[in-house]
Parts: sequence; C-alpha cells; structure tokens
Amino acid sequence: MENQNNNSKLKAIILVLSLLLLASLGYMFKMSSDAKQVETELSSVSVEKENALSELAQLKTTYDAAIAENTSMSEELIAERDKVVKLMEEVKKSKGDAAMLSKYKKQIGELQNKMNTLMKENEELKMQNQQLTSEIDSTKTILVEAKEYNQVLDGQNEELSKTVEKASKLSILNLKTGAYKVKSSGKEVETERARRADILKINFTIAENRVAKSGDKSYYIQIIDSKNNVLGEKKLIEFGDKSLTYSFISTVQYENSTVNVSENLPGEAFEKGTYFVNIFDKGELVGKTSFTLK
Repeated sequence: MENQNNNSKLKAIILVLSLLLLASLGYMFKMSSDAKQVETELSSVSVEKENALSELAQLKTTYDAAIAENTSMSEELIAERDKVVKLMEEVKKSKGDAAMLSKYKKQIGELQNKMNTLMKENEELKMQNQQLTSEIDSTKTILVEAKEYNQVLDGQNEELSKTVEKASKLSILNLKTGAYKVKSSGKEVETERARRADILKINFTIAENRVAKSGDKSYYIQIIDSKNNVLGEKKLIEFGDKSLTYSFISTVQYENSTVNVSENLPGEAFEKGTYFVNIFDKGELVGKTSFTLK
C-alpha cells in the first residue's frame, strides 16, 4: 500500500515536471519567434530607410542637374533641392521608427510630385529659350544681311550722287576775250592796241544741261594783266580752304538751255602784254583763256 502511494507521488511529480518543461519550451519558442519577428521588422525598416535615402539622393541629383542649366527657375529649383537635403538629414538621424518612416515616405512622394511638375515647367522653359535663341540668331542674321545690303546701297547711292553731281555741272564753252574801243556812237571796235582799248570783253557760252538745277548761276571772273595785277573790283572771297581774288561776278539766269554770256570790264591805260582770263564756279576753275595787247 505504501509502495502504491509512493508511485502515485512519483507520477505526480513527473507530470508536474513535464508540464513545466512543456511550458518552458513553449515560452522559449515564443521568445524565439518574437525575436525573429523583431529582427525581420528591424531589417524591413532598415531597407525602407535605405530606399528612402536612395530616392532622396536621386531627387537631389535631378535638381542639381536642372540647377546647373541656369534657367530663370533656378531659385525655385534650389529651394526645392534644399528641402530634399533637409529631409535626407532627418532620415539619416532617425532611429528606424516605422511610423516615422511612413511619414518620410509620404513627404518623399510629395517632393517627387513637386519635382515632376518643376521639371516639366523647366523643360518647357528650355524649349522656349531655344526657340527664342533661334529667333534672335535669325534676327541677327537678317540684321547683318540688311546692314550689308544698306552698305551696298550707300555705296551705290554715293556713286550715283557723284555721277549726278558730275552730270549736273555746267560746261563753259567758246570762251573768247579781247580789247575794244568804244566810239562816240557806242559802237565797239576790237583792237589789239593797249592805248586804244576802253573795255575788255569776255564772251562765253553755258551749255544745255537737263540734269542741272535751274535758277541764278554766279561765276567769278578773274582778269590778270601782264604785271600780275588783278583788274576790276579786286575782291577776295573764300571757299573752304581756298581763296580767290576776282575782278567781278557774272550772274546768269539759267533755265537748262544754252545761254550766251557777254560781260565788259571798263578801264583806262591798259598795260601792254598778255592778259589771262579765268572763270570760276565758286572755287573751281571752269574756263580760262588769254590774249595779248600791243
């Protein structure tokens, strides 16, 4: 009977020990499972953190490239890149909190959406700038061609002006001079004798010119005697850097057709020798001749 009781106690102890062993094994299994779950969660959080940093780094690289293009949006792009850099620093410092990483992922998504919008605007702006640059280059080309064409026209106009100016000048023809004695009747008789001469007569013709301007034409007549004296009024006039002492002015009404001009220079005791007669159109010599008195 006593052995039977001992066996019953022994069985009870074994049962208790078995139950304790099972409980201990169960607890150990649970602890192992929880540790693996925590390790898995930590590994997952670490991966997500690395992914977040990678996405942020890619955002920064994209912004850096766009900023380097130096468009008018550079300031706005720099501001967004600074936000990316700031979030990168926060993610690096985070302790791997899943909730915090979820918040970061949301912020990264918002930054990506903002970047996509800005990149689209930046590309449109670049296209507009390229088109504007092309238009400016085309305009410059047109302006250069126009300038060259104008230079050609200026040259042609200058040549044309010179041609017209040359063509519009009047020609002096048939210049004849001589000494005359004036009789009491008024009749003029040509003479070669200095002591008999009363007047010196100058005759010339202005040729027809349809290009020249019509109106009064003034010619400066210069008569120089054998002693190199200018006869007549002896007035001095200047034309730029040229000066002229003339005997008298002959003013003619010119209407683009041939005009015969006759002028007299009265005098007394004309000197013997050769006389020189010059006709000037302003400062330009347009006719000359000479005659001799005995």
